[in-house]
Amino acid sequence: MTSPDVTEWLSGDIHNDELEQLAAVLHAVVHDGASVGFVVPFCHDDALPFWRDRVLPGVRAGIRRVWIARLEGRIVGTVQIILDTPPNQCHRAEVAKLLVHPEARRIGLGRALMQAAEAAARDEGRTLLTLDTRTGDRAEPLYLALGYLAAGVIPGYARGPHSPELEGTTFMYKVL
Repeated sequence: MTSPDVTEWLSGDIHNDELEQLAAVLHAVVHDGASVGFVVPFCHDDALPFWRDRVLPGVRAGIRRVWIARLEGRIVGTVQIILDTPPNQCHRAEVAKLLVHPEARRIGLGRALMQAAEAAARDEGRTLLTLDTRTGDRAEPLYLALGYLAAGVIPGYARGPHSPELEGTTFMYKVL
């Protein structure tokens, strides 16, 4: 297997094939149990509008930056930072939607994506990153290993993709 290629997804370089591949990653992680805002039933056609109608306009407006990880030319992971903050919070950004396809896990893609997002946040003059994750989720140890600290847990914050039960969410931050 070749090493992963992590690059920023720039608005002028976006192709329909990439939107389809990003939708496939989102579809796969939701079906694998990731709590990223979607619930099953969730088909590929449900994933595409998220990228096309929500993420892409933010990228084009410069308020959202997205990185993608490719293996052998195929998109297998992504992460975003959201820069759209109020004037009194322009020192921070929010990390969103760290997604790694289940078939491409445990090879350092999540770490590489997070490091790319953190470097860009620094370049944007951001000194604080925040994120939220399902309490006890498989991504939580990665965030802790990268130096994120838990600010607290809100019980019953959201439901998981496969259950109507409400689950806790851990809010985390990292000073850059």
